[in-house]
Amino acid sequence: MNESEIIRAQLATERVHAAQVANACASLYGAADTGEAHAPFRDASVDYLVWVLSRFEQRDQLLAELIERNAPGSAHSAEQTGLPAELATLAARAGTSRQALTRLEAALAAAPQTARAPWQAFAQFFNTVWCPRREAIESEFARLPRIAGWRAVCAVDADSILEERARYARVAAQLPPGVTLVGATRP
Repeated sequence: MNESEIIRAQLATERVHAAQVANACASLYGAADTGEAHAPFRDASVDYLVWVLSRFEQRDQLLAELIERNAPGSAHSAEQTGLPAELATLAARAGTSRQALTRLEAALAAAPQTARAPWQAFAQFFNTVWCPRREAIESEFARLPRIAGWRAVCAVDADSILEERARYARVAAQLPPGVTLVGATRP
């Protein structure tokens, strides 16, 4: 496996894990008033989601900088770097990690007895807007001919892979009975 394949595999893993955690939270907190009974799971899940969404937001910022540097007329034109033109369009689409974090914050702020709607809204946004946007960006980004672009934007290294796995393992270790980690649901 070459470096770009490792990076792509990690990005895909992070997307899948984030969707699993988001869906588990929506399932648990969107179904009933759970009170403090599941606080360790909530804490581990929120920690994971904030961490991973913040990393994806950072990647979006780095991608925006790369797009700006390679805009027509700049010193580093797209023809020189091979930056796919479609990336700018995809990066501008709705579904940013910042938007996902805002919905997560709203779900967390909701009173337990009214949490169903915000958690369901978060999961729906995550599955139908955030995930497809990320998949499209990463698919288009895969066309980059040089690994330097991947390195510059993705910030994936051995330490970050281990950190992601450890955070996900904490979520899995706190799963309440009857709650599972399943992937994204699509309409």
